[in-house]
Amino acid sequence: MHQPRHRIRRHRHPVILGAATALVIAALASASNSLPPPSRASAGPVASTGSAGLGPCRISSTMGVQMSEGMPTQPGYARSTGQIHALNLMVDFPDAPGTEPAMDRLAEFFPQTTDWFRTSSYGRLTYVPEAPVKTWLRMPLPFSGYGIERGSPYEPGYRHLVQDIVATADPKVNFSAYDLVNIIVSPNAGPSALDTVLSVTFSGNNDAPYADGVPLANASFVYSRQDDGSGSYAQTGYRVLPHENGHVFGLPDLYTMEGGGSVGHWDIMSEDWGANNDLLGWHKWKLGWLDNSQISCASRPGTSDHVLEPLATRGGMKLAFVPLTAESGYAVEVRTQAGNDQAVCRPGVLIYKVSSDVDTGQGPISVADSTKDSSGCTRLPNVHAELSDAPFQPGQTFTDRASGIHISVVDKDAKGNYRVRITRP
Repeated sequence: MHQPRHRIRRHRHPVILGAATALVIAALASASNSLPPPSRASAGPVASTGSAGLGPCRISSTMGVQMSEGMPTQPGYARSTGQIHALNLMVDFPDAPGTEPAMDRLAEFFPQTTDWFRTSSYGRLTYVPEAPVKTWLRMPLPFSGYGIERGSPYEPGYRHLVQDIVATADPKVNFSAYDLVNIIVSPNAGPSALDTVLSVTFSGNNDAPYADGVPLANASFVYSRQDDGSGSYAQTGYRVLPHENGHVFGLPDLYTMEGGGSVGHWDIMSEDWGANNDLLGWHKWKLGWLDNSQISCASRPGTSDHVLEPLATRGGMKLAFVPLTAESGYAVEVRTQAGNDQAVCRPGVLIYKVSSDVDTGQGPISVADSTKDSSGCTRLPNVHAELSDAPFQPGQTFTDRASGIHISVVDKDAKGNYRVRITRP
């Protein structure tokens, strides 16, 4: 019997392209170039608006940092609230023809992706998937002819592929009617995801080929199947798509060269294999899914108490933030096994540091582990076990000795809300 491999997604990064510049952010890359910000509308419209008292906690985006965690989200990404229309094109190749109906391949991702975004956004993002072409779009070149490998740059292979996609689909598709594009490739094109992950996103690429007067500027490419043999693919295999679309909305990769070790399974931008998981509260605020009134800013010296409701529930105070510098701070939220959080085995108060001056894939967020070296509380496949029991419980305190900040979990009430006490010099 085949023994399932324990797979944690590693080394896959989005690619962000400026108006005349191509950038590849990939593991083992020998160079990285900073880009000027594109000039399109920003994501996260709610998070970008002002609110009295929250200024110090809305850490700023850092110029030259790819997919900065700061606010507001830098221009160039798709809208993250309201109704967005996603164009889905199923693509195959002469040397890798689709062996199943194209709509069956689409059904691997929908309606699960739509449901995931509805749940995570508390209904603030209505994700409308559309597939005007119901059959495979056959590319003129074999898959090998485009030279696509892990971490491939946009030039020249992906540009050539996008040009061929536009030429093939344009007679049947009005590209100007969509907010983002998903290119769902026949799973027999390229290697298995167990060997290498090819899925990638190009965001803010105003230099992309045009169709119907608009560039294919925000496009996610999904290859292979994230199937580890554990029998969970039908329930969890779709999750690569909301991860990739997270980049389209401006969110960075939270895993690092070592895998999911800095955030673990607490955000889909860290681990998107295996059991379901949600986004961090910081990302929900950044995307406009949490109101400013749901954020408590602990920026003043002294001690303050903050009562936080579980992140998975609608309404109520969701996030306390403790700014350290103009580019960093600690976020505090309550995580429970509810909503999109299937793998939570130790509910409690999650504390993590956010740094807006750290690039995607380099650790812009790091979770504080309340039970270091415990080996965790889960044995689910593809979940970073060590951080699975990271949340703090009543009576526990997180301390940053360098800044003198203390974050203590005081108690939990009958409704599951936690009272957190924050002390800063």
